[in-house]
Amino acid sequence: MGAGHAHPLYRAGVTGVHRAPTEVKLVCLVIFVFAVVATPREMFWPYLAFAVILLVVWRLAAIPVRWILPRMLIEAPFVVLAVLLPFAESGERVQVAGLSLSVTGLYAAWGIVVKGTLGVAASLTFAATTQARELPLALSRLGVPATITPIFVMMLRYVDLLSAEIRRMQIARAARGDSPRLLNQAGAIAKGVGSLFLRSYERGERVHLAMMSRGFSGTIPEMSGVATSVKATPAQWIVVVTPALVAVVVATTAWVLR
Repeated sequence: MGAGHAHPLYRAGVTGVHRAPTEVKLVCLVIFVFAVVATPREMFWPYLAFAVILLVVWRLAAIPVRWILPRMLIEAPFVVLAVLLPFAESGERVQVAGLSLSVTGLYAAWGIVVKGTLGVAASLTFAATTQARELPLALSRLGVPATITPIFVMMLRYVDLLSAEIRRMQIARAARGDSPRLLNQAGAIAKGVGSLFLRSYERGERVHLAMMSRGFSGTIPEMSGVATSVKATPAQWIVVVTPALVAVVVATTAWVLR
């Protein structure tokens, strides 16, 4: 299952955040994101508090801001969508730099940008401090159905292999005179996509047969030496989930003061 596989977003470290049990960090991430999403978009101070929480965690995990920021460009398409909302929404309007903008659209754009940014930042923090090989056991400990966990793990493991396969196919086409910018090459690209699908399906069949021949029963067992994090203690649950609980308090206070 690729015990030595390391995700590109993982940033090796020996901090307490890195050593924390994976299942607790995963619960903390989900609670934090839900708290951010549930916060009223009309209020601004709660999001500053959420940002401070993330900065504290980055400090504890020794993750520099300059490492996080370039990887947050993944949300750029959503930012472009948010920029268009003040022009597209109807209702009350306000003049900003000579432009007539919708108040509802401005709040909607603000909500998308700030909540998306915080969510992406929190997810990157989890990815930077958690090894991919620890996820199967963590999901099993959290009670995720046994049929879902292997699917998720295989997807995580083989997405990089598929990306490498796509790059090899692109290089092979370019070596044979292919130019993706030419319309007459659309057929070749379509055939390449079909070929990639067939290769992926066949690889999945081979991997599944290999796993079954080695006694795989559909569940992820706890194997000493494979999982680097031990099962969380009550004290670890309290300490690690604290940032998420603070975020819940901030979101609740925002609704009370709204």
